[in-house]
Amino acid sequence: MLIGQWLDPADTDANLSWVRETYSALQPYTAPKAYVNYLADDENDQVHNAYGPNWDRLVGVKRRYDPANLFRLNHNIDPAS
Repeated sequence: MLIGQWLDPADTDANLSWVRETYSALQPYTAPKAYVNYLADDENDQVHNAYGPNWDRLVGVKRRYDPANLFRLNHNIDPAS
């Protein structure tokens, strides 16, 4: 996980750029895993990695008990996965 913080909103573009560039540079050295509670709103593609080998079982549970995807807030396991 990489955290970037700044106080001045005028620095947002520069800091986002730095964080994204650093993250990209470090990615070859990291495992494809994630902690679901630390995922940002734009990281829905990482949900599968957060659940790892449990993904298929959890999709089955979601299809059985929530096929309409009523519980879809936060980082969701889509029953259509």
